[in-house]
This record gives sequence, structure tokens and C-alpha cells, in this order.
Amino acid sequence: MLKNDDGYTQDYLREEHKNIDWKMFLDLTLHHRVYPLLASKLKNIDTSLIPQFVTQTVYGYYKRNIFKMLQLSGEMEQLAKLFNANDIKTIFLKGPLLGNEIYGDVSLRTCGDLDILIPIEDLDSVHRILENQGFIKDDYILSILGDWKWRHHHVTYYQKSKNIKVEIHWRLNPGPGKEPGFLELWERKRKSVSVNSPIYLLGREDLFLFLVSHGARHGWSRLRWLIDIERMIEQEMDWQKVYSFTKKHNNFHVVGQSIILSSALLNADVTKELLRYTSDQSKSLAQGAIFYMENMVNLHDDLVPKYISIYHGRHLYSLMSRQQKFLYKLSYLYPYHVDSLTVPLPKKLHFLYFILRPFLCLWRKAIKQELSLEEPK
Repeated sequence: MLKNDDGYTQDYLREEHKNIDWKMFLDLTLHHRVYPLLASKLKNIDTSLIPQFVTQTVYGYYKRNIFKMLQLSGEMEQLAKLFNANDIKTIFLKGPLLGNEIYGDVSLRTCGDLDILIPIEDLDSVHRILENQGFIKDDYILSILGDWKWRHHHVTYYQKSKNIKVEIHWRLNPGPGKEPGFLELWERKRKSVSVNSPIYLLGREDLFLFLVSHGARHGWSRLRWLIDIERMIEQEMDWQKVYSFTKKHNNFHVVGQSIILSSALLNADVTKELLRYTSDQSKSLAQGAIFYMENMVNLHDDLVPKYISIYHGRHLYSLMSRQQKFLYKLSYLYPYHVDSLTVPLPKKLHFLYFILRPFLCLWRKAIKQELSLEEPK
């Protein structure tokens, strides 16, 4: 229903509606967060071909999404004014802006939070502003020797009374890896035309590449992310800029993965200009992403099954360029917070963890093996 025109969809439903598992259809609709788009398509389809409980559920979630997007839009404007008043440069990465930007209607895309990119030196100022607004920081990052600056890329804040989550980014993606700096992105930013106060978003080509990296990092486990790419592919884009940026940051294969999946699953119109990205590596990555869809993987679950965690770790590694893989392996030599738990040292002696880390890793591995041997069979 998402990739075909309304006439084809209606003909298909006339023939197959009795054979469709409508409960599974609803489960997939909610999992992939595509109920706003389905609701818009149902307006042009004979709903007698679809069970009433399905249409009611889809419309119910769609209406709730409208209110959520209006709430997030209001919060976005308020935060933008506060940051502007404090001379903090901010770029809104996703959120309600994407609905207008990609679909022409804020209600046609779902989102659960606001993602805001700022210069890393403004983190303390943003923290104070958000605290004054009733937001509470989720201190889940355990760091040592400042590794949070490059190992992580955002921190999360919650406003309980409003039920709003805000992610403050200082990088687009977790490190280590090469990506454009804030000032470079700021130079290419655009001003949103959908709001009164100045709210900035990424340049169109930067936005496309950010959504590609974000979707790939999550295994394209929700079709909503892939539909974003399919829509952007068919809209105006400076593909020469995209080519230049991908060449600079060595992510041809990841862009290729998104193009192949968009074409295969959503009938995206892939031009000759886009075919340059479709290498054997990108085809392999696209095939690897099917696992997430077949298993309805939700990486945001509190308890992700071990076999999925293992697969996801391997898939993330396969997404890396050679340079990223080298930096990733090299990063193991940099101390982790767990090292300070294994052998606690005063902060002024933390530099010694660079020397101790190989021995601490071997020690932890030996203890883990010893404990596994002692477990009852």
C-alpha cells in the first residue's frame, strides 16, 4: 500500500483482502510507524475492503500523532527562542520539521523527540537552559579521560510533565569516524519557512546524508526511515554535492545501501546518477538489512535478544569504511570507564590506564572464563 498508486492498491485489495492477516498488517503498521501515510492513503481507497477495526486503529494513531506533532512544534519554537536569546547556534536535525520538509505536511511523519545539534562548547549553557525549563538529564554516559566527546554523540533530557524528550547532539553520529564539523554544517544550514521564529535545519544534501547514516545505523528496522530516503531521492537534490560529500567522508556504500533498499522495497526512481553508488558492497549491506525487517527488530527495546545484539554489532562494523574500521580498532587502546571499575585509581593518575588497559582486558577475560567454568551445568 505504501509503494503503489491508489488504483493498483484498490485492485489488489479486491482480490486479496480476504487472504490478508489484518492483525499482522496492523502490527507492521505500528512497528514501522507508517500509520500517518496509511491514513492519508485510506482516504482514496474503498474502506469496505478493509476491516473496520484496522481503519479505526490507523485513524486513531494518526489523530494522536497530529497532537504530538503540534506539541513538539510548540516546544521546538520555544527552545529555538531560548537558544537564540542566549546566542547559541542550533540546528534541528529531525522532529516535526521533517514532516513539512519531506512530505509537505507535519502530520504525515511520526517522531518521538526533538534532536538538536549544537557546538560542543555550548553544552553547559544548554544544560542550564533545559534545567530551568524542567528538563532532567539522563546521565547514562559513563566516561573516562573525556572519551564521551567522540565515543558518544548526544545526551538525552526528559520533561516529565510534558512527556517530551530532547536529544542534544554535538556530533551527527557516534565516533570514531570522519564527519563534517558544526561550523561546516552551519554554513550550509537552511532556515525553516514553516515557522515564525528563526529555526534552522541542515542543508538538503547534509540532511539526506544524515538520514542515510541514521537509518543505516538502525538497520533500517523501521520503514519510516527508508520512506524518508525514497521521498528525498525523488525531490530536488544537488547530487553533485552529495557525491562530493560522500567521497570526502567515505560513505558511498552506505548511500548505496539506502538507494538499493528504496528501489527494491518502495519502487524509488533510481536514475543513472544514483547507480554509481550501487556497488557489490552496498548490495551486500542491503541484503543484511533485510534481517531487521524480517524479525521486526526494535533496537529501542529495554531487552534486545542476544542474537540480535550480536548480529547488529557485526552489521554496524560492516557499515564502516576501511578508515573507520582502523579507527574503531585503534579506539580499543583508549581507556574505557570499565577500566576504572576494575582497578580504581585517583583521577590524576587516570593516564596510567593507557598502560594498564591491555592487562585489565586480559584480567577481565580470564575472570569471565573462570566464572563460566564454575557455573552449574
